[in-house]
Amino acid sequence: MIVSSAITFLAVYRGTASQLRNQIDAQIAGDADELSHALATSQPGSVNVLRNAAANYIRGQPFRASSTALFVTIPGAGAVTNQPELLRSASPDPGETAAEQAQENQLSTRVLEAGMGYSTLPAPDVGDLRLVRRIVPVRTGSGIVHASIWVGTPLAPVSRAQESVARAFILAGALAVVAALLAALLIGTRISTPLRRMAGVAAHVDAGDLRPRMQGGDSGAREVQVLSEAFNNMLDRLDVAFAGQRAFIADASHELRTPLTVIKGQLEVLAAQEHPSREEVRRVEELVSAEVSRISRLVDDLLVLARSEQTEFLRLEQVPLESFVSELWDGFAVLEAERRFELGPVPAGTLRADPDRLAQALRNLVRNAIEHTEEGSGRVLMHVERSGVGAVRFVVEDDGPGIPAGQREAVFDRFHRTDSARNRASGGTGLGLAIVKAIADAHGGTVRASAAAPGGARIELELPGFTPAPGSGRQQSLSAPARGVAA
Repeated sequence: MIVSSAITFLAVYRGTASQLRNQIDAQIAGDADELSHALATSQPGSVNVLRNAAANYIRGQPFRASSTALFVTIPGAGAVTNQPELLRSASPDPGETAAEQAQENQLSTRVLEAGMGYSTLPAPDVGDLRLVRRIVPVRTGSGIVHASIWVGTPLAPVSRAQESVARAFILAGALAVVAALLAALLIGTRISTPLRRMAGVAAHVDAGDLRPRMQGGDSGAREVQVLSEAFNNMLDRLDVAFAGQRAFIADASHELRTPLTVIKGQLEVLAAQEHPSREEVRRVEELVSAEVSRISRLVDDLLVLARSEQTEFLRLEQVPLESFVSELWDGFAVLEAERRFELGPVPAGTLRADPDRLAQALRNLVRNAIEHTEEGSGRVLMHVERSGVGAVRFVVEDDGPGIPAGQREAVFDRFHRTDSARNRASGGTGLGLAIVKAIADAHGGTVRASAAAPGGARIELELPGFTPAPGSGRQQSLSAPARGVAA
């Protein structure tokens, strides 16, 4: 505001002076025209008569500090003026010294030596004088006489006007700056108060306490309210994430503790016998080996979930969909699980994906279906269908008990089991579908669970990046043997 006020002040200050000077120039030009007309129409018979005519005109225009100064010089007749100081008095005025009078005479000389046209010069006793000088030809009885005239007006009114403008601007500017400071203080206090509260909450959060929440701003601080809501939502998500992380660590610890406890117990039983039989050693060996395998699978699954958030988790390439699904499905022929495996149609084309991660996700879906179907009569179906433009959907269905509607989203959480009665040996670690979701998210796809048409569970894995084969209208339908090897 100070800079803006200063710029405005300079513009008005100079504009006022310029406007007043223009008015003064117009005024003295008019006075010069009148004086020239009076001299030209006086019809003098001689230069002395011309001087008397000029003196009569000037006597009717007495000079004051706020009026016009008139000066006329006539060759051969001297000079007349309504400003005696312009005549270079030899003796000082009352109250003045000889030096001051000499300085005034010097100023008078400068005024009388001013060039033609407009000029601004200091004059004795009146300050700066705005002058206009002209040559007026006057016809007399003895010929044409060229009289010189000066018309001037003191610039004191201009200075007074500028001083008035300066005082008004300084007063108004000071009041405006004070008002602006007060308004800025009020507005800043109103905005900074909730921000300081937010800073306090942020300090508590930084110390590890996620319980405090920010209080929203009032209706006049919409931006602060939006910031408060966004920060609170972030804290809610962090709270949920940390709670999930703590639960994940607890579940992982429990999952690892169980087989370790079994291994420790069996080794203690074996160590308590002085001469254990070969059969006992073989039994403990098989049990420990099974538990070690379970720990290895759990650790591998945990590593997959940990790496799923890294950028190098996927190695994308163009995967020929028909041959890829066919080879993957043939691998289920070695599963030691008596199920009715069926593979539906597969669209021809390529899918931009990581073949290893995609195979892992589809194996987890099929294993999940195997675990929830009856041996011998259970049915496991997989088919692939196009989904919109540039996407495919892998669908795995079974005829098991299905997934309750309230758990169809939770089944993709880590260590979640739909049946609490299933033990870890039969129900797995609870990470299979969580890995499927992580792989889907990494590919930019989705996975969801629903109910199959004939009953049972239906899980759909949808991925983008599908490019159909040119002219492909057919779809391949394959079937797999009814017997395989369980993983």
